[in-house]
Amino acid sequence: MTKKFPFEAGPPSEMEKIKEDSNYLRGQLVESFANQITAGIPDEDSKLLKFHGSYMQDDRDIRHERKKQMLEPAYQFMLRVRLPGGVATPEQWLKLDQLSDQYGNRTIKLTTRQTFQLHGILKWNMKPTLQHIHQVLLDTIAACGDVNRNVMSVSNPFQSDIHAEVHKSAQQISAHLLPKTKAYHEIWLDGDKLIDSREEEEPIYGNLYLPRKFKIGIAVPPSNDIDVYSQDLGFIAIMEHDKLVGYNVTIGGGMGSTHGDTTTYPQIGRVIGFCSKDKAVEVAEKIVTIQRDYGNRSSRKHARFKYTVDRLGTEWVLEELNRRLGWELGPSRPYKFDHNGDRYGWVKGDGKWHLTLFIQNGRILDTETYKLKTAIREIAGVHQGDFRLTANQNLIISNVTDQMMPQIERLVEQYGLMDGKENSALRRNSMACVAFPTCGLAMAESERYLPTLIDKLEILLDEAGLREEEITIRMTGCPNGCARPALAEIGFIGKAPGKYNLYLGASFHGDRLNKLYKENIGEDEILQTLRPILQAYAKERYAKERFGDFVIRAGYVAEVTSGLDFHTDPVEFEK
Repeated sequence: MTKKFPFEAGPPSEMEKIKEDSNYLRGQLVESFANQITAGIPDEDSKLLKFHGSYMQDDRDIRHERKKQMLEPAYQFMLRVRLPGGVATPEQWLKLDQLSDQYGNRTIKLTTRQTFQLHGILKWNMKPTLQHIHQVLLDTIAACGDVNRNVMSVSNPFQSDIHAEVHKSAQQISAHLLPKTKAYHEIWLDGDKLIDSREEEEPIYGNLYLPRKFKIGIAVPPSNDIDVYSQDLGFIAIMEHDKLVGYNVTIGGGMGSTHGDTTTYPQIGRVIGFCSKDKAVEVAEKIVTIQRDYGNRSSRKHARFKYTVDRLGTEWVLEELNRRLGWELGPSRPYKFDHNGDRYGWVKGDGKWHLTLFIQNGRILDTETYKLKTAIREIAGVHQGDFRLTANQNLIISNVTDQMMPQIERLVEQYGLMDGKENSALRRNSMACVAFPTCGLAMAESERYLPTLIDKLEILLDEAGLREEEITIRMTGCPNGCARPALAEIGFIGKAPGKYNLYLGASFHGDRLNKLYKENIGEDEILQTLRPILQAYAKERYAKERFGDFVIRAGYVAEVTSGLDFHTDPVEFEK
């Protein structure tokens, strides 16, 4: 059956009105945060707060009990730092560590977009927290909201010789696409207030900003560690004679969907051409303006750039991009990816040492048996290089000199820090979103449950002799896709407490989506389902055949190279 895209022009969504009336993202945030009667803020201001890098949340573990006691929810705020390319100094690490203890829940979350999140910040501590973050030359501007978000870039220490150049591109793109409003500085940093906000302009975004969030990432083959095909706009570095000459450009990736709505789907980016490295910022700006002008502002669940691209077509978008640039992208150039994970342990590159540590689901905290947070704090106190946050929620202690390496290694050994090698290959390639108790969208556990599920899957792997076979596994508590589950060889998306949709068949390289295999199943059925598949893989796979490739060849699921085929009963759209 053929259907039209559900994107015809309609009245603007409620969020468009909120942005229009916000006076360039100011709203009533000052007044709302000055109100001491409640620990929360009104819904309209909570939507605007995202543009300032924060979400209002509450502790869902105690929500029901507080309601019985006729108390308001235990409101708290999450802060997300803008950190292009995921590089931080030791001083910045120490400041965030301090703030997590002083104002947060005593943990640091490393995100799937290579940045930090602090959780559990109370309303009256928001302003001092942001001012402390500012002191170490960090901010949270545009880390959330309908704007370009944290720009990702390669973190692989094997590619340290090109890291600085690609990281510079990420920084330049991030800076160029920052909102120009002074609202953030006025509200949180006590900056001078404009007498007349009509003096302000947003030359790239306009006063309505984008229809939805926008994500950009830069990958360096053969490592697709930032999942470039998941990005609204991706840049794939092209090397010639060991020099960076430019980027292949991909458009229209995105991971989110809505359960039960086949007009929503994850999508993978498509390569449309090549630009020289000095043109990346200009290309990024013009692509963003196309989404600004043509994205859906009526239905937010259809407002991501992937739907704009699918509705208008890649050829149309390329022609419009070339028209706005005043020059044309060149033909795409050859490249090849061979993995999208991290490489653990010590490696040397560009004359310096780099240590990649396994951080389970990106959570930096101390437990009785594993003092991870304390250990990284002590390392930051002596480290003279930097820290790199990976897109797989891991941490690289980077740019360690020969002279400093023994001191860092002593602390690593003292605290028993894990470089991943003591874990199964499945765990090393695992990733989960936050979900409960803080995410308001979560339908099921993710971060708190995936390690336990992997414990049980490791028994199946041992039975099949697959403990060291690398397989990507990802879990989210809802279909918004924060841990990019649609690109996992084994993917779980939460449906209800203890229940998940199971997806199989994505590519280990990150260039193919998976497909629904079983719906709304619990742990027992998950294990019963995967046991025979893993055993068949162990016995019947071809040499060097990846798990995601095997399940397609063996007929468990169909190959999915476009999001339009993601659902069990694909919907054919008419353009």
